[in-house]
Amino acid sequence: MAFCAKTSQTPLRQNLRNPKTRIPETSFYFKPKTRHFSSKNAQSVQVLNTQNTSSIATKNPNSRLNELCLNGSLEQALKYLDSMQELNICVDEDALVNLVRLCEWKRGYDEGLYLHSVVSKTMSHLSVRLGNAFLSMFVKFGDLGHAWYVFGKMCDRDLFSWNVLIGGYAKAGFFDEALSLYQRMFWVGGVKPDVYTFPCVLRTCGGVPDLKRGKEVHVHVIRFGYEADVDVVNALITMYVKCGDLVRARLVFDGMPKRDRISWNAMISGYFENGEYMKGLMLFIMMREVLVDPDFMTLSSVISASELLGDEKLGREVHGYVIKMGFSDDVSVCNPLIKMYLSFGNREEGEKVFSRMESKDVVSWTTMISCYEGSVLPDKAVETYQMMEAEGSMPDEITIASVLSACACLGNLDLGIKLHQLAMRTGLISYIIIANTLIDMYSKCKCIDKALEVFHQIPDKNVISWTSIILGLRLNNRSFEALIFFRKMMLNLKPNSVTLVSILSACARIGALMCGKEIHAHALRIGVAFDGFLPNALLDMYVRCGRMKPAWNQFNSNERDVSAWNILLTGYAERGQGALAEEFFRKMIDSKVNPDEVTFIALLCACSRSGMVTEGLELFNSMKQVYSVTPNLRHYACIVDLLGRAGQLEEAYGFIQKMPMKPDAAIWGALLNACRIHRWLELGELAAGHIFETDTRHVGYYVLLCNLYAASGKWDEVAKVRRLMREKGLTIDPGCSWVEVKGEVHAFLSGDNFHPQIKEINSVLEGFYEKMKAVGFAGSEYVSMDKSEASKAEIFCGHSEMLAVAFGLINTAPGMPIWVTKNLYTCQSCHNTVKFISKIVRRDIFVRDTEHFHHFKDGTCSCGDEGYWGRLDRSES
Repeated sequence: MAFCAKTSQTPLRQNLRNPKTRIPETSFYFKPKTRHFSSKNAQSVQVLNTQNTSSIATKNPNSRLNELCLNGSLEQALKYLDSMQELNICVDEDALVNLVRLCEWKRGYDEGLYLHSVVSKTMSHLSVRLGNAFLSMFVKFGDLGHAWYVFGKMCDRDLFSWNVLIGGYAKAGFFDEALSLYQRMFWVGGVKPDVYTFPCVLRTCGGVPDLKRGKEVHVHVIRFGYEADVDVVNALITMYVKCGDLVRARLVFDGMPKRDRISWNAMISGYFENGEYMKGLMLFIMMREVLVDPDFMTLSSVISASELLGDEKLGREVHGYVIKMGFSDDVSVCNPLIKMYLSFGNREEGEKVFSRMESKDVVSWTTMISCYEGSVLPDKAVETYQMMEAEGSMPDEITIASVLSACACLGNLDLGIKLHQLAMRTGLISYIIIANTLIDMYSKCKCIDKALEVFHQIPDKNVISWTSIILGLRLNNRSFEALIFFRKMMLNLKPNSVTLVSILSACARIGALMCGKEIHAHALRIGVAFDGFLPNALLDMYVRCGRMKPAWNQFNSNERDVSAWNILLTGYAERGQGALAEEFFRKMIDSKVNPDEVTFIALLCACSRSGMVTEGLELFNSMKQVYSVTPNLRHYACIVDLLGRAGQLEEAYGFIQKMPMKPDAAIWGALLNACRIHRWLELGELAAGHIFETDTRHVGYYVLLCNLYAASGKWDEVAKVRRLMREKGLTIDPGCSWVEVKGEVHAFLSGDNFHPQIKEINSVLEGFYEKMKAVGFAGSEYVSMDKSEASKAEIFCGHSEMLAVAFGLINTAPGMPIWVTKNLYTCQSCHNTVKFISKIVRRDIFVRDTEHFHHFKDGTCSCGDEGYWGRLDRSES
């Protein structure tokens, strides 16, 4: 029989009102038409122009078309169909149905779409059989738009039609639409659900989740007599589990006259998913008692439960059972086993399971890579990824994110760029976890502009995106921009504790006290939990902004761990208050808080800047003997600095020679700085030689050597070092200072001529210079490499801290203190000039550089003019 479109013009609306209306079955004709058709062939697209009709058999072309369909020859069948179209040959419904099914089987979406377009042009409606074929095809391809169109064009619909469309919407995650279709089928279509309908609808209720409608469907199951069907009842259990109603799920389970393995798995995994681990394990034991053998689903659930319970003994027992039952090669079982052992910290056992796997999937590789990355073994993570790549396994978004995190730890920019390119090619860049990790990787590899580029390309930024870029800007010394980004974030998103820690660190870096206070108040308003790193981040902000009183309030109002004590110790060290630091350390010991490596670094720095040589050496010697803290290279560098600053250069050099480990560049750098302070050229050159054997890229050491040569009058040597720096492409970071006035942070660069008040600022500084000349104030005892060609007027009016101080004087009330933060070290000329200014204006001026906190008052500085500013001196040019 054939199906004719031309003789049947019954409107679609009439068919929907009267589903029993039938269309007379006559003939189906194609209009003559030359077709240009795109068919997929070996992942490429070829355009075919089929006009040759000589192959058409005159007896029964439909039989030939059916034969081609049954043989799976989709391309030939479509060519043959084109030929029939050109000759106006009738195509019967069987041939069309077979052709649609062939498109579905061959995954020929373009071919199926073309076939549907041809049929739609010549038919106002579809029969149930042909409509169901199109429905099944489009649903399989995930094209719900065309599936819905076909559903509407059908003159009648049977149970299969409804089941296919409901299943398609449910699979695509359109649960509400699937449930609406079920209700429409039940109440409008007059079609009774069957054993295929109920599992699909129940899974949809669990996916929403919608317990109320799930109960309604349960009533329908009983009403239509499917309460004994195992598949339907299994779906009921799963629905109740997904909706969190374990009591009803267990009632259904216990009421089953017959259970299969899926029934047991559904109930056991349901307990585990809802945190009822013991009940799930008891049911697993019951399953074994009734001689039902578990499968890989059961075992993977029990392994995951062992992990969540933290019961390694149980996990090992299950592992033994896995081996006994022959599942040791099953990827679905081995993957949770690896994860379980790694969560217990038993990396060795997890590696054994991983290495014994005959075949590994992306989850296996990703689990190991994530473990190494999370265990701070980034080199192992990268090595495992390279093995994965060699075996031809394609990474997913979690794999790439984990390897990118490892690259961030290692500073492996080259691999990070390759992973970025891979994510772009595969489309995985659309996953926000990858974009966020890329921001972190580029930030830690000092490519902040690339990080910003990735950030701006994210369409829907989440809190992690904003936090990553704020932290990245902070790590790359762009804290001022971090504050701007934080304010933008606050327009749409609520920060979390990690965001607040990051932005408080930026505030501390540039001395933005008022901004930090606002963030503190905001955290209190939105109810962020003051736990983890947040209390210490607040404490650090107050300390680094020079406000010790609120810092003490913060210290006393929270639980005090060793990090809190260390922050205050570091604050004393920055101020050169060694005696107070030592006293505070004794209180720390009395409070039963065990010191760590950072504690002694802060203490030794405080002793060094206070000239407390004896006390510093005693603390160093007590580290191992009294406090069980093994000194590392940083502690040895502190002792060299302690002795060097005190003028005991021979003792410092002897200390280095007796070290139990090889000294690094930082240790020799401390000696070089001491030689610069005390102008011992020969020993300084020896220290520089050792430095450049291991570190040729640290610009600070070159500048320090230049300052030593300049102090010794060796200007030819200064020129040589500067030339070497240019050849190596080394540049000094531009000087930048910040001053906060009326809650707003203002930034100044060295030689800044673009500030709106620059003329007024320069005028103020020139006035101070004239006063200094009048009283014969000496600015500097020697001129370093950065100032060899500059006049004193240019020095006083160009350095960033001087601009910031002048701006503060102009824009604050007389007598108010001025707080300035600088990203480099304060040169001697600026230090002396600010002393003079503090005396003239009778104001307290605070300048915090990268290593010291200066309090200028009445022409003196809290540092006592100790020669610290030369250490790794990178003063502004």
